[in-house]
Amino acid sequence: MDFKHPEGVTVQVMLPRRSLLVMTGESRYLWTHGITPRKFDTVQASEQFKGGIITSDIGDLTLSKRGIRTSFTFRKVRHVPCNCSYTSVCDRQRKATSPCLPESSKEAWQLEREHVHRVYDLIARHFSSTRHSPWPRIVEFLKALPSGSIVADIGCGNGKYLGINKELYMIGCDRSQNLVDICRERQFQALVCDALSVPFRSGCFDACISIAVIHHFSTVERRVAALQELTRLLRPGGQALIYVWAMEQEYKNQKSSYLRGSKTSHEDKKEINSDTSTEELLENQMPDGGSEDLASSVPSTVNIKEEGCKPRKVELPVHTNRTCFHSQDVLVPWHLKGNPGKDKAVEPFGLAGCPDPSPVFHRYYHVFCDGELEASCQALGDVSILKSYYDQGNWCVVLQKV
Repeated sequence: MDFKHPEGVTVQVMLPRRSLLVMTGESRYLWTHGITPRKFDTVQASEQFKGGIITSDIGDLTLSKRGIRTSFTFRKVRHVPCNCSYTSVCDRQRKATSPCLPESSKEAWQLEREHVHRVYDLIARHFSSTRHSPWPRIVEFLKALPSGSIVADIGCGNGKYLGINKELYMIGCDRSQNLVDICRERQFQALVCDALSVPFRSGCFDACISIAVIHHFSTVERRVAALQELTRLLRPGGQALIYVWAMEQEYKNQKSSYLRGSKTSHEDKKEINSDTSTEELLENQMPDGGSEDLASSVPSTVNIKEEGCKPRKVELPVHTNRTCFHSQDVLVPWHLKGNPGKDKAVEPFGLAGCPDPSPVFHRYYHVFCDGELEASCQALGDVSILKSYYDQGNWCVVLQKV
């Protein structure tokens, strides 16, 4: 059974066959619980272990193939208004509020610094380890460019697209020093800069790509400015490919890969084979082993300080991973993979003196509605839209500078 706290901490509990678990207090009202669908469970290898919280010590874990399991949950139904003390997660008491967004460029920059720049620097190594498979239509775009083309990847991350086509001269840039360091370790050309101010002369690139970058800017003006900077770099006739996360994660009656399942569930669809070590499978099965575990949607506030003014709170909803979006401006949890140490249980969040074994960071996103990206591009004036399409939960355009 997986228990999840609103702050993102996950605890796995082994329930013996024919057992009865009574949940009261926080475990009943604050934590969510459920059985994650998969073919194998991570369990303690020790013979004396019969049930309870599963530790995170890889050396004392093994995989157990699942059989048929059945569980029943019984709840007492309340017929009067709720007055519980868990107001942040209580459907009866929690009031729906619209996101409180930045009101100035400085506030927007502070929000992005805290929930984009800082977060990606902190999670860079773990983030990079999950970003290794290039998306096919981006590969198609890069391989269709003429040999010898000079191409910029604005917001290149770990550089997974910089080596796709050896016939191109590609250079990447990213706001995160740690991600740029990873690019350089891979022998790619990359530098640190802001996507609103790229240090190259106008018209010097044959093509540009911007993959999953523009949605990290927190105002309309800054998103348009990022698009303008992208097109400034292009020579006349040059093309740019842009991807942003879509509000619509179900399109034409089909769910995106984001909704269909996480890395863990994808791995569970594979049978164990000689090419995959048991340790790798165990790491994939561990709670909070990746960025895609569920986290409850509880509003989060960011203190924004304007010089000479009283600090103002920017309030944004925290998105529940692997679910549809209910707001365009959200904070998306990233569970930093870690091992609290040998023989240490992943204890419930909030106990006195208990360090967080799996830190959760929140990244700011503005998810785009259908037609919004095209409208932003049309505001530029010096480009034409060659193509626009939907690709697995993202809105995409191909621009050409006129």
